[in-house]
Amino acid sequence: MLKKFSISLILFLFFVCLDQYIKFLFVNGFENRGECISFILVYNYGVAFSMFAFLAENLKYIQIAIMLGGILYLIFNKDIFTLYYIPASVILAGGVSNIYDRFIHGGVVDYIYWHCGFEFAVFNLADIIINTGVGLILLISYLDAKKKKKLQTK
Repeated sequence: MLKKFSISLILFLFFVCLDQYIKFLFVNGFENRGECISFILVYNYGVAFSMFAFLAENLKYIQIAIMLGGILYLIFNKDIFTLYYIPASVILAGGVSNIYDRFIHGGVVDYIYWHCGFEFAVFNLADIIINTGVGLILLISYLDAKKKKKLQTK
């Protein structure tokens, strides 16, 4: 358990630091416009696709409450943490990094803009790792269910 917690902490710190460093570059003027992908600074005052932007100042507190609920759930359900410690740590890292932006910049620092064939919302590394974490949870759940089903048929 200690090994998994250590790995989780290292992943968490790595992704928060990496995401904040990249955001620092954009806040301080980095920009690169391309044919399909542009790297531009945009502040998102809502959540995905700027939803709930009307909650503005209160959104960060709502997100903190949700994240604390998830952390408490993992603390009291160690078996779930044991199974999902890697995706949980990257989801938490992305969430903490984006919430930190809300306190420091007033909104989330987004910078990746896809506009090849269709225009997509501007997003950041934290958004990518949160979605990757969710994908890992789905994959781990599928593989675990498949493994349990295989054991039951023996």
